[in-house]
Amino acid sequence: MPDINTEKVCFVIVKARELESEDEGLEPDAANPSGDKFVSLTTDGAHAPVRAELAAAIDAMDEDEQCELVALAWIGRGEFTAEEWLSAVAQARRGRRRPTSGYLLEDRLLASHLEYGLAEFDESGEGRPADRQ
Repeated sequence: MPDINTEKVCFVIVKARELESEDEGLEPDAANPSGDKFVSLTTDGAHAPVRAELAAAIDAMDEDEQCELVALAWIGRGEFTAEEWLSAVAQARRGRRRPTSGYLLEDRLLASHLEYGLAEFDESGEGRPADRQ
C-alpha cells in the first residue's frame, strides 16, 4: 500500500491533465479566432508555467515519495500489479539516474497512469476511495 499522500498525487494528476491539454505543433497566428468562430489553441509555451509548477512539486517530494509516484505510474501502465507494490518501489529506487520530474514528465499519459495506479489500491484521483463497480 502506498504511503505517499493521496493529495500530492491528486495535485500531480491535475497539473498533468493541464499538460495533456496542450495542442502540439500549432503556432499562434494573427487570425481573430472569435471572428472565425474557432477556439483559441495554445502551444507548449503557454504551458511552461504549468510544467515548471509540476516539476517543482515533484522535485520537492522526498525520495520515498518520488519512488512511490513512479511505482504508481508503472502500476497504472500495467508494468506491475498492486500486489507487486514493494517490487515496483524498489525498482523505482534502483532506477533513479536523473530527476524524477524529468522522467515522469516524459509520460504523456501521466495523469491517467496515476489514476489507474490509485484505482488499483481502491483510491481515486479526487482523494477519496474509488467507486467499486
